[in-house]
Amino acid sequence: MKPLKILLVAALVFPLLAACSGSKKDDDYVERPAEEIYNSGYVKFHQGNYASAAKEFDEVDRQHPYSEWALRAQLMAAYSYYQALNYPDALKALDNFIQQNPGYKDIGYAYYLRALCYYEQIVDITRDQGTTNFALEALRDVTTRFPDTEYAHDAQLKIDLALGQIAGHERDIGRYYQRHGIYQAAINRYQVVVKNYQTTGQVPEALHRMTESYLALGLVEEAKRTAAILGYNYPGNAWYRKAYALLVKDGDAPPSG
Repeated sequence: MKPLKILLVAALVFPLLAACSGSKKDDDYVERPAEEIYNSGYVKFHQGNYASAAKEFDEVDRQHPYSEWALRAQLMAAYSYYQALNYPDALKALDNFIQQNPGYKDIGYAYYLRALCYYEQIVDITRDQGTTNFALEALRDVTTRFPDTEYAHDAQLKIDLALGQIAGHERDIGRYYQRHGIYQAAINRYQVVVKNYQTTGQVPEALHRMTESYLALGLVEEAKRTAAILGYNYPGNAWYRKAYALLVKDGDAPPSG
């Protein structure tokens, strides 16, 4: 009879546990008007309690998904996560919003905020620039889709900075190869900077480093040609003066810039 007793006890206990669990869930879930929840989130946001604000805005969408407050709450939830530096949740919220509401009147802001989430995670030039590439893609999306907006103007400025970041990363890899005497690999990296990131401030140094590397390989004509390009495009630049002095020392100075 012992197994039967155990079964009977279990039959009595499980409903009690389920009831307790259900009761707790009911206690946690309190249905409130959409406006009340939204305003609660708004107050918490302006108090700087961004994580709690995001939860309140999410609750608006959960309890009242088809209300007039839901769309505003979705964007505010994303913005709250962004302000809390919780970029993964912000990006998740923004991706869902963009996918579900492509015709929303403020959809441009959603794209812009999405780009900021990537942009603000860019790391220094000594580390992998995968996030920078994501940021560039998202920023270009803003400038392409919303060209005549303030979002596009700011996104373009950030694109220029992000390109400089990637160019700096390529330049640093070239310098690493150059320090270790792997000159052709260094030249290849510097050429990437010159060809792909022409608008960045990294190009003059890349040309100078290429001149140094060509001379180290004994390729004097290539060094002179590279220094001449540097002098033509950046005649007053300090990197050209260095390249010129280097070639004068070597006895093969290019025309003065």
